[in-house]
Amino acid sequence: MSQEALPIRREIHYGTRLVRCFADRPPHIDAMFRKTVARHPEATALVLGDQRLSYRTLDDTVEYIAANLAARGLGKGDRIALLLGNGFEFVFLVLAAARLGAIIVPMNIRQRRPEIAFMLNQCAAAALVYDAEHGPNLPERDEVPALRHLFVVGEGEGTAFSQLLAPGSAPAVDIAEEDVFSILYTSGTTGRPKGAMLTHFSTVHSVIHYKECCGLGAGEVSIMAVPASHVTGLVANILTMVLVGGTTVIMPAFKARTFLELAERERLSFTIIVPAMYNLCLLDPDFAKFDLSAWRVAGFGGAPMPRATIERLAATCPNMALVNCYGSTETTSPATILPPGHIKDHPTSVGRPVHCADILVVDESGKEMPPGESGELLIGGPMVVPGYWDNPEATESGFVNGYWRSGDIGAVDEQGYVHVFDRKKDMINRGGFKVYCIEVESVLSHHPSVVESAVVGTPCPVLGERVHAFIYSGDRPRDEAGIKAFCAERMSDYKVPDYITFLDEPLPRNANGKVLKTALRTP
Repeated sequence: MSQEALPIRREIHYGTRLVRCFADRPPHIDAMFRKTVARHPEATALVLGDQRLSYRTLDDTVEYIAANLAARGLGKGDRIALLLGNGFEFVFLVLAAARLGAIIVPMNIRQRRPEIAFMLNQCAAAALVYDAEHGPNLPERDEVPALRHLFVVGEGEGTAFSQLLAPGSAPAVDIAEEDVFSILYTSGTTGRPKGAMLTHFSTVHSVIHYKECCGLGAGEVSIMAVPASHVTGLVANILTMVLVGGTTVIMPAFKARTFLELAERERLSFTIIVPAMYNLCLLDPDFAKFDLSAWRVAGFGGAPMPRATIERLAATCPNMALVNCYGSTETTSPATILPPGHIKDHPTSVGRPVHCADILVVDESGKEMPPGESGELLIGGPMVVPGYWDNPEATESGFVNGYWRSGDIGAVDEQGYVHVFDRKKDMINRGGFKVYCIEVESVLSHHPSVVESAVVGTPCPVLGERVHAFIYSGDRPRDEAGIKAFCAERMSDYKVPDYITFLDEPLPRNANGKVLKTALRTP
């Protein structure tokens, strides 16, 4: 789709940022939702198991919840934390909070008490809604003094969530597009997690970017197999479907066989999942027997897609367009999207900058690099968050003149395609030679003994770092010598793994599917 498919103009936002914006856009999330309800009231909005909800029913439910939250003194600007798995309640509360002008704070259900207490206190959450099964992980009430309300889905401490479903009318609220819509905490691989402030303005632009770059329209069906609490689940799945009047099929937990059955049954047309999920689907012995003909746009992100996986999917599903989506919490999901159909000619690219984005590549001194030269990616645009909640130091160090410092090493080629080589901290410096882990992992993915791999740098007193590959082979042979020889035939000698460690279990990952390389480095 053309980069100028919709009228774009420059505007000043957050005081001093000059950014390219869609001239015609919803003013906030609730307005976007209401417009879709008016256009497609009987269309299916949500599917969970055998339950199906229309947009009209979803709107009624959201209105009741917003009314009952307001009756309990919750309103504009209040933080409402969600310790919920993938389910109807999560979607209800996202849209109800948006209607009130409140701020949702989704939390990862795999977090434990100290992490939950930190986030609740850092954002001074006024309310927490949680699944009963997570009750044992909740902090004591005196540990979270700002918390006024506790709502529980199921049996547990607090007010039953069902009480929020009593009929009522929500108050009218004046919502500005720069108001914060959600606080999403970064994974906190270094230090304490930081709460990125997603605004209505940033979120609206991101869902329009998905719609325009992926060619989405009414009647789309997406399966939310990633956590709803992650920016991909929230923005790419739930809210993008709300924008176009599509259906979100909710998976409480990813299982490859269940995903394929749902994809066939519901006629999946678009979704974004992590590469590991595609690999698991391909391992199903009946993969080729499933009717996936409706699946037009297959997005992926969060990790590089092995070339071998791309080739297997292309051979099995010729009508499926694999679309690389690169972004982060700080960019409210996509910063680049690889146009459908471009992966064959640009298999190593994460795509082109989305319509309103501006991506710079700079060296360590901050000077812009020419096309093809590598450096740190700085990302600007309306989808970039204004900063971190109540953390001016992190905001100052993480942003420069409205551009987010991604910490990723990459380049933009002559044709405008963006390439991400590695995280700054993950790039291996082996005797002065730069080794990008992604490149080594891509070569390893073609070896028949490798199910998945992760490459990290291991300290070396002589070379500074050596290349260390962690490999999960499943029930395949563990052929260390063969793997090294395979790599030596396909890349420079300094890139060949010095060490190989075979794992008995799959690679450690967080709830969002990203490999925990810090856990691999620790031993």
